[in-house]
Amino acid sequence: MYFARAEYLNLLWLLPALGLFLFWSLQNRRKRLKKAIGPSLLTELTEEFSRGKALLHACLLTGFFLFGILALARPQWGARLETVRRQGVDILAALDVSYSMNTEDIAPNRFEKAKSEIRRLIQRSEGDRIGLIGFSGNAIVQCPLTLDHGASSLFLDIAQTGMIDEPGTSLAAAIETATGAFIAKEKKYKVLVLFTDGEDLEGQVDAAVKEAKKAGVIIYAVGIGTPQGKPIPIRDLDGNIVEYRKDPDGQVVVSSLDEKSLARIAVSSGGQYFRATTSEKEIESLYDDISRLEKKDLESRLAQNFEDRFQYPLLIAILLLAAGSWISEKRRIGKPWFEKFRPLKGR
Repeated sequence: MYFARAEYLNLLWLLPALGLFLFWSLQNRRKRLKKAIGPSLLTELTEEFSRGKALLHACLLTGFFLFGILALARPQWGARLETVRRQGVDILAALDVSYSMNTEDIAPNRFEKAKSEIRRLIQRSEGDRIGLIGFSGNAIVQCPLTLDHGASSLFLDIAQTGMIDEPGTSLAAAIETATGAFIAKEKKYKVLVLFTDGEDLEGQVDAAVKEAKKAGVIIYAVGIGTPQGKPIPIRDLDGNIVEYRKDPDGQVVVSSLDEKSLARIAVSSGGQYFRATTSEKEIESLYDDISRLEKKDLESRLAQNFEDRFQYPLLIAILLLAAGSWISEKRRIGKPWFEKFRPLKGR
């Protein structure tokens, strides 16, 4: 036998206390009466009281609580096999790892904010397969599509800016790599979410979006940063800013969020654009939209389930409660009820 809510069994420790309280109450009742009315009237006033029935009443009440607790704990036995299917979509999160993501126009910086947004997405996508792509001037699949969200979270934790040798930012590379990472023969169930500031230094995005749409990929974009932007800091090993990134002419580069480009990419593929906020409510809205997409079977397995049997202790508890309310603590005095049906002598 198995208890589905075994934590309720801890309430059984209260039963001895209940039994002691009822016994003490029964004992104390006679003492209070004796003190209040005196021993001379005690026998007369308690003539109809049955100590045995009072004890039986207390036992019935204790039994009611015992079987009530067992019913709450949901006893189960009698296993049956069921086929459990897990449905969802395939989601690839593309993380911009270019140096512009070190910009601190959003706390603590764009890159850490993007990772926080992806963690929230992983938490929300419980029934979906999820993978991770890192991109800058090129793109790589860090974590292939998997139902093991712990693995995708682990790869996210070790991601850092500059991890890809090729500098710059290529949204086209991210989209092309994601399109190739999905199952080619499927024309739906595919979602790509870009987490980036939208600065595309390589071009060729339109062609990549067109191919992705043809393959059935829906692209969402989460813009990280602000349109006003800030310079890109360069830090030493101790985390102190030593200078800011400069262009070939020696001018400090100000990196800003390109919302217009990201919105165009998302809308043209059937998705939506969101800007990252402190509350991260945009992830809720994004996933609500994803959850309305058609889903596929991602996993099918046999599971052993036990039948609920709480009805039996519940029925016993109800019967004990009914019996306790029906049984009186009064002693029957006089002739038994069947005496009046006996024939008189001499007739």
